[in-house]
Amino acid sequence: MKILVTGGGGFLGSAICKQLAAAGHAVRSFSRNRHAALDALGVEQRLGDIASMELVIEASKGVDAIVHCAAKVAPWGPLEDFYETNVRGTDNVLAACELNEIGKLVFTSSPSVVQDGTDQEGIDESAPYAQPFMNAYAHTKALAEQHVLAANGPQLATVVLRPQIVWGPDDPTFLPLVLAKARAGKLRFIGKTPKKIDTIYIDNAADAHVLALEKLGVGSLIAGKKYFISQGEPVFNEDLLNGWLNAGGFPPETRRLPEAPLRFLANTFEGAYGALGIQKAPPLTRFIVDRLSTALWFDISAARRDLGYVPRVSMAEGMARVAQQLTRERLQKRDNS
Repeated sequence: MKILVTGGGGFLGSAICKQLAAAGHAVRSFSRNRHAALDALGVEQRLGDIASMELVIEASKGVDAIVHCAAKVAPWGPLEDFYETNVRGTDNVLAACELNEIGKLVFTSSPSVVQDGTDQEGIDESAPYAQPFMNAYAHTKALAEQHVLAANGPQLATVVLRPQIVWGPDDPTFLPLVLAKARAGKLRFIGKTPKKIDTIYIDNAADAHVLALEKLGVGSLIAGKKYFISQGEPVFNEDLLNGWLNAGGFPPETRRLPEAPLRFLANTFEGAYGALGIQKAPPLTRFIVDRLSTALWFDISAARRDLGYVPRVSMAEGMARVAQQLTRERLQKRDNS
């Protein structure tokens, strides 16, 4: 197939491009910037903003399928900014599918659409959307995935995947944040007891998207459905973060902060920033407190059954790969100093 990957230069998008190219597909990326790594893979690159319908339609001409990864991801920000990228951008992709007669669309969503501030353990795809949503990101991803699922029909087959905390070597989000907090002495755990959470290693997340693309078709078993995807082995949040700290050469973190005062602070900060129209993220948000103090893991039996998804990289192997990369970076930095 000829496949367009929106957000193809991003962490997940580039991993999907790599796997699709390795499988022999012709791959085209649509991103804001050009990426040398995609050039090295032989991926055709189109540049532009996902919020531009004209550019999305032009970039998708001649393809058989789209994997839509492009999104605005942040714990805080004006709703209209997230709406422009996450909802309007997705609507542009749907319009491109209709106008260019593209028959398959795999959409990358997020489990944050069901995250409601309580412990959610072993939940499946029947879990309702959160009310209210924790932030603008979750709200707009929920709207976008509803649009994608509603578009499934006799001309277009759609499926939604919800990967949870995608991580691995070259992770631009979670690893750098955790290591930076540790380096500054500002990393703490929240609440009295550790909670189990799900994550997904980058290669496994890309695998799931490729499997969905291969199995998707008009009238297929997975058409019009949504799936949680993860490692399938929930871990305590402390074990995850301390695993990353160990990989980065830091000692384990054991200090804890009480949950109730932090929730009060997060609500106060969000209320004040919202009232004053401050666009910069507050020093603490409800979303961050929830991520560090509540359980959030999933029953992925539907993905195993319908997609044939099996996490091929274990937590232990993923940690080892991250440690190898971070060790190389430290040695290079030392040699260059």
